Order: sequence, then structure tokens, then C-alpha cells
Amino acid sequence: MKVELTDKVALVTGSAHRVGKAIALELARCGVHILVHYHSSPEDVVKETVRDIKSLGADAFPVQANLSTPEGVDKVFEAIKEHFGRLHILVNSASNFQRRRLMDVTLDEWNETLAINLTAPFLCTQRAVPLMLANDPPEGCIINIGDRGSLEPWPDYAHHGISKAGLLALSQVSAASLGPHIRVNTIIPGAVLKPEGVPQERWEQNALSDPLQRPGTAEDVARAVVYLCQEDFITGAVLRVDGGAHLTTS
Repeated sequence: MKVELTDKVALVTGSAHRVGKAIALELARCGVHILVHYHSSPEDVVKETVRDIKSLGADAFPVQANLSTPEGVDKVFEAIKEHFGRLHILVNSASNFQRRRLMDVTLDEWNETLAINLTAPFLCTQRAVPLMLANDPPEGCIINIGDRGSLEPWPDYAHHGISKAGLLALSQVSAASLGPHIRVNTIIPGAVLKPEGVPQERWEQNALSDPLQRPGTAEDVARAVVYLCQEDFITGAVLRVDGGAHLTTS
């Protein structure tokens, strides 16, 4: 059965810009109210995101917090309770992306990456579940945003990949543990957002080896999020949004 999203409430972590913003806007187009979480995004960027969401007819409320700390997670969920009083959707999108080979990773870098990419989604999940179960009827949808490192070794991004593999495991355990009222799924984006400094021509050329022969967009990921929110018989799934790139990876 297709879930009606109008007037639901979502927390999208890291939603002030990039993929997180695209997800927030796509949910807002479906009538979902958004808790806009950000950490270090400039205030003007955050205000623009809030304005864009509200222009779609949804409510939006911004909260600045460092989710690598329990105090930051507490701050976000206190804001949800105060401003909305309920929660239906959690999208764990915020992450860091540090390039390091395994033997070059320091303990501080390891701890920071796992705190942001794995511990924060774990803590957000624990805090979200009671709010979701308090809905009438009890319901909730959690979507974790992974990447290539979730599913295959990524030596140039050693600790990042390990954290994302852990996030996938968290999704699977959560899906097995939180039914029947809460569904948990994972999205694995491919090349959907051009890194800064990469020429557009090179970006498009790199995608020619993929089956669809083109890069994707942040909106492709956002539409996948909405799909998983609406389909109530999907849990524990891993949805690749990568133009088939995984089919050509050796």
C-alpha cells in the first residue's frame, strides 16, 4: 500500500545543502514538514533552504548541531519535540568524506569519521523510534544514505568505507529489529553530484563506461527516498541509484 506523506514530519540530517537539501525539497513537494539539520553550513545557505521548503507549502525549522556528539543529537530531537511534536521519517544523510589509505589513518580521524558516519545514525535511530511508535497509528521510515564504500573495499577512503559498511549493517539490523511498524532501508548513490574542481566534461566522460552512460543528479537520490517512504512493504532493502555503475565495477 502506498503511504500518504502529506503532513508527515521528517528529520533529514545534513539537509542545508547538496544531496541532503535535494532530499528535503523532494519530501516537501509531497507535503512533508522538515527539520533542517546542519552543522557548519553558512547561515545564508540554511535560510535559503528553509525558504525553498516553505515555498513548497511545507513547514521547515532549522537546527544547528554537531551530530558526532550525544549532546548534538539531543539538541536535534528536543527541537523536533518542541517544534513538531512528532516524527515519521528519518533520513541519515549527514556524513564526512575523508580520503586516507588505511595505514595513514590517525586514531583521531578514525574516531571522528565513525562518530559522524555511524554513531550519529545509530543515536538518531534510537531517539527516533519512540517518537515514531507514539504516532497514531505507530509508523516510521528510516533511510540511511550509504555509498560505494558500503558494499566494496575502497582503499583510498579506508576509514570512510568502513564507517559506511557499518552503516549498512546498522540498517539491516534495524530493519530486522524494528518491524512491523518501522521500516529501514539503505540507498547507495553513485556519481550524482560533481565534486568541486572537477571539470564538467571530465565528469560526464567518466560516466560513459556505465550502462546508462551519464551521471545522475541529487534529485535522483531524492526521488528514491520518496519511493522508499511511500512503499510500505519494503524494509531491509539496498537500493543502488548509480546508473548501473556497480555492474561495471571490477
